[in-house]
Amino acid sequence: TRFTPGADIILAAGVVAIVAVLIVPLPGPILDFALSISITLSVLILMVAIFLHRPLDLSSFPTLLLLTTLLRLSLNVATTRLILAHGHEGKYAAGRVVAAFGSFLMGSDVVIGVILFAILLIINFVVITKGSGRIAEVAARFSLDAMPGKQMAIDAELGSGAINEATARIRRKDLEEETAFYGAMDGAAKFVRGDAVAGVIITAINIIGGFATGLLRHHMSFADAISTYTTLTVGDGLVSQIPALLVSIAAGIVVTKGGLEGGTDAALMDQLASRPKPLAMASVGALMLAFMPGLPAIPFLMLAGLAGGGAWYAFTRPPKPVGDAVIDVAPSEPTISQSLRLDLVRIELGFGLLSLASGDQPRLTEQIKGLRRAVASEMGFVMPAIRIQDNLQLAADDYVIRIKEIEAGRGSLRPTGLLVMDPSGQMPTIPGEPTIEPTFGLPAVWIAPEFREEAVFAGCTVVDAASVLTTHLTELVKQNMSELLSYVETQKLLEDLPQEQQKLIGDLVPSLITNSGIQRVLQALLIERVSIRDLPTILEGIQEACTAGQRGTATIVSTVRTRLARQISEACRGSRGYIPIIPLSPEWEVEFASTVIGPAEDRQLTMAPSKLAEFSQAVRGAVDSAIAAGDAPVLLTSAAIRPQVRMIVERLRPEIPVLAQVEISPRARIRTVGSV
Repeated sequence: TRFTPGADIILAAGVVAIVAVLIVPLPGPILDFALSISITLSVLILMVAIFLHRPLDLSSFPTLLLLTTLLRLSLNVATTRLILAHGHEGKYAAGRVVAAFGSFLMGSDVVIGVILFAILLIINFVVITKGSGRIAEVAARFSLDAMPGKQMAIDAELGSGAINEATARIRRKDLEEETAFYGAMDGAAKFVRGDAVAGVIITAINIIGGFATGLLRHHMSFADAISTYTTLTVGDGLVSQIPALLVSIAAGIVVTKGGLEGGTDAALMDQLASRPKPLAMASVGALMLAFMPGLPAIPFLMLAGLAGGGAWYAFTRPPKPVGDAVIDVAPSEPTISQSLRLDLVRIELGFGLLSLASGDQPRLTEQIKGLRRAVASEMGFVMPAIRIQDNLQLAADDYVIRIKEIEAGRGSLRPTGLLVMDPSGQMPTIPGEPTIEPTFGLPAVWIAPEFREEAVFAGCTVVDAASVLTTHLTELVKQNMSELLSYVETQKLLEDLPQEQQKLIGDLVPSLITNSGIQRVLQALLIERVSIRDLPTILEGIQEACTAGQRGTATIVSTVRTRLARQISEACRGSRGYIPIIPLSPEWEVEFASTVIGPAEDRQLTMAPSKLAEFSQAVRGAVDSAIAAGDAPVLLTSAAIRPQVRMIVERLRPEIPVLAQVEISPRARIRTVGSV
């Protein structure tokens, strides 16, 4: 943030000076300078408001409103003091600025001048100030009401991988600042309105008090007293009300800016002058008025010509590009080798969903970029490039996600709607189109955007169509990470390690294990969603296992998982601060141990089908009970039988981790939430 040295001292001195003006009499020349500052500052504020890109770019505006209001009121007090004390000396009693403004508006007719001044007061008080105050009040209320929904939207985008934690933190901070800004603007608008009321009262005091002082104390004639004090009072009111009017307009522009993109000037020109039909109709209307009897023809003809020229320009200029096409159509037929290439991950969209990936706001492509960064940060796995293309064989609102050309999932979206889900798992009661959420199979409803606030207040989760697709893609990618981790990707992961880790790789490959062996170990970890980001620790575990004579992938993975105990424990720790575990009973431990046969590298389970069914039923009941209590349980068993238990649980509830006792960090907090 730029900061001018001494700015804090200047600001503090300025505030003290403003307060001092309320007490200390000012001579005319100094008052002229202070009034000039007030007028110039108000013009500056108005220009800044016009060219402002978004309201938060001037987050200090409420404070600025308060200070400028205080400045005008203090100058009102100073000019009132001079008018009442020295008004009988002539029109320059309160300085030349007040005299110039008063003489300019009054001219030679006191009555006309007073009427014009009263009109200015009414415009500022009744129209501008009241309107901007009401807008600030409504904006503050709507901003506060929408805050929970916006926070949930940020959390949904973070959860889907569209944004990372740093971006989410910035957006939350902007949301808090926006809410605080509109709340402060609501309060500051009351100061502006109070300033307008004070201006009316001070004007009445100056006229009545000045007239009485001139007649009774200085023995002025009635006509001279009326002319002198009215001119001075109107001049004082103008130098106060004109800056107040400009600042009120600036406040109105700032609070009404809302959804405008860019500066107000550019937004208005783009939105008003870029549509040929309204301009053409305005041109025809002005042309008809030009030929009406009694109306001056020249002004309307000029305006008709300008509007017609603008309509012609808007009609003939080339349209703005609407974004890149989803598919790059090749100018020639692809070769056979190109046709044989596999898309590792591909999203196929129906015609009605193409707007999600193209146009002015391609939210899907941006969210996919965020997803790739999030998966790399969370799992240490670099996702391959994701291709997006259309598929005219799909229904307009359908999509298909393919992994290695094989369909992994599909769903249906409403591109202009919002998907509402009840956290309790029940069908939401918001009016809309009932559906099933494609990722987890939850009951949901597609609603129109205008029902968003109602859904948020009902405690439901609300996401847009692009976020639904990205969430589905995230889950499918995590389910298939082991297939997507190729030999080439494994080699890249090893090559990208820091230089100090290359010695470890040199000791491992190829004397103890091959790159393919490392790939199989990493794939086994990814199958159970264990992050491979801490690759040095994984390689150290592989070295330990291989040095001990272990050659099978299963035994190496067991050693590596023990090395990753802290990481695995942290990943399994629930929101309540502990790991909710469901241990296997000694009877099942013995049953598994007695039915597992074969060497350590290739052990097989020979349990009877009836026993397998009994075990499956027991696991399902214990897991469902723990989930109903609000926990995400972990099945705990001994290291010797963990792979076989995992093989069974994966078919029942693939999201439930199966850990060995040695894979839980000694410092981790655990709590038993059931048993099998």
